[in-house]
Amino acid sequence: MTVRRPTLVFSLLAFGYAFLYAPIVSLVVYSFNESRLVTVWAGFSTKWYVSLLENEQLLGAAWVSLRIAVMNATLAVILGTLIGVALVRFGHFRGRSMLALMAGAPLVMPDVILGLSSLLLFVSMEQLLGWPDGRGMTTITIAHVTFSMAYVAVIVQSRLGRLDPSLEEAAMDLGARPWKVFFAITLPLIAPAIAAGWLLAFTLSLDDLVIASFTSGPGASTLPMVVYSSVRLGVSPEINALATVLVVFVSTGIIIAGISMQRRARRDAAAR
Repeated sequence: MTVRRPTLVFSLLAFGYAFLYAPIVSLVVYSFNESRLVTVWAGFSTKWYVSLLENEQLLGAAWVSLRIAVMNATLAVILGTLIGVALVRFGHFRGRSMLALMAGAPLVMPDVILGLSSLLLFVSMEQLLGWPDGRGMTTITIAHVTFSMAYVAVIVQSRLGRLDPSLEEAAMDLGARPWKVFFAITLPLIAPAIAAGWLLAFTLSLDDLVIASFTSGPGASTLPMVVYSSVRLGVSPEINALATVLVVFVSTGIIIAGISMQRRARRDAAAR
């Protein structure tokens, strides 16, 4: 007979949550610090949020990161969905193993290797073709799509593998063409996976530092690059304010998603 130890379990749980979230809470608290020294509390103030709104470097880098993340997520979803559909629905075609290998390689390859190989590719292309003309948002986006589409392909492939192919077969038996079956039946069924893949690709691009550092150029510094260069000289209260804004934004999205999921589950339970 197993003896339950709720006190020990609660203590371990509390320690785990404190280990994960105490630094974030400390960061949020010190973003309201009056002093410029982030480790010395000098009173409550919101002046660093006002200073953040006047920091053109951070705001410009945030805008660049958002644009790159949106473009990357959209292209990654398109390419990753096509790869997932090809691997699941087209059977054993010539080159399938190579496609699966190339699509999965970015998942296990170090970021340094991906960044360096992308840089060498862009330099060679510029010398041979004259494009891309230097490094910037275009090269960062292409490099991000290279590894982001692999995550989307895995998510879509997993979702397609659990679908009943008889739905698509029945539609084709009724005279629907393959493209009609894909857009009318397959695509709506895998829409949650596509949405999850888009959000994951967006997050990966917004968070990337290593690959963007290799493939960026003048005037195309992303937010992680600017934050990293600032932190190397000492943590600024403006960085704490920026991190707090991001934490609030992400937390709000998670809460909204959780509430939506609960409401949908209640509706499904009531319909049954």
